[in-house]
Amino acid sequence: METGGAYPANRAAALSGVPKSTIYYWARKGPLVPSVSGRPLLWSYTDLLALRTIYWLRHPKKAYDREIPATSMSKVRKALAALRDLDLDLFEEGERRPVVAVTAEGDIAVNVDALPLQRAEDGQYIQRDLVDLVGPFEGLEGMKGPDLVWPRETVQILPRKVSGAPHVAGTRLPTLSIFALAQRNFDIERIAKIYPFIERKALTDSIDLEARLQTNLSTGFHKYARLTVRDRSGGPRAEARLT
Repeated sequence: METGGAYPANRAAALSGVPKSTIYYWARKGPLVPSVSGRPLLWSYTDLLALRTIYWLRHPKKAYDREIPATSMSKVRKALAALRDLDLDLFEEGERRPVVAVTAEGDIAVNVDALPLQRAEDGQYIQRDLVDLVGPFEGLEGMKGPDLVWPRETVQILPRKVSGAPHVAGTRLPTLSIFALAQRNFDIERIAKIYPFIERKALTDSIDLEARLQTNLSTGFHKYARLTVRDRSGGPRAEARLT
């Protein structure tokens, strides 16, 4: 199994959109032990997709105009096994944006050729409703996990590059390095002098992303929370009230 990426708990939670307390609980009790390291705990890129999968499947929800019960743990484990076999070549720079999705029934679909079908009332086979695991993912109220390939227009995530860290596309400059300067009250012009090869748009995108991830970590737990998964165009695909 090739995993790619190496994220401590804060990073894994902020990027996945799943609360840190939840991912720690799942690491201790199951169903997802971090696949990179046990001490310290480090989650992989594939683990980020798995965290979203568990979170989506294990809550009852109203989606696609119907009530969907929580998926059984046996189906969740099957979905996680499929993700462990995910070919990271899909995410190589220059390749088309991959589709990694989960159905309401817990099946994993990878790219268009692998999209599962179901038999409609008229006898035709159609694509089932899918939740995009790579796209923006809004979990507990206020937590907004970014797109895990292009979290911002000029910012990219590649599992095998810079340890899976968000970075300015076409470079090896992590967004965290830029954000660290902004936190020290460096303005864009001053940061641009330090990184003259980086466009200002990329600098502002990097700061915006990291600010969002910081907000994710500071978001508190709510007993009732809104779960939204968005499609690749940014429109809502499904939502639920969780207890």
